[in-house]
Amino acid sequence: MSLFHKRTEDVPCTVEVSHRFEALHAHVRFNNGAVVHPGDEVLVHGAPIEAAFGEVIVEDRTATITRATWIERLWTRATGDFGFMELCEFSFSEEVRL
Repeated sequence: MSLFHKRTEDVPCTVEVSHRFEALHAHVRFNNGAVVHPGDEVLVHGAPIEAAFGEVIVEDRTATITRATWIERLWTRATGDFGFMELCEFSFSEEVRL
């Protein structure tokens, strides 16, 4: 891991896009066992996959992983919890439930 220089690696991956009533998701699995760490960026190459309702599409692709520098990884770990709180939505209602 470099202190200031980013490095990239191209890895084979499998992309699964599901657009069914039971499951709506998109997953990427790295076929060589690569692991993504905090601060790393992943770019999957190829045209966007658009699954019609009821379809599950699985394609083999190539992805580029840009590894975070040591400083970026440290910063991501230190501030990651604050970003998560932005995703939380809190709602208060005046409605009384009986």
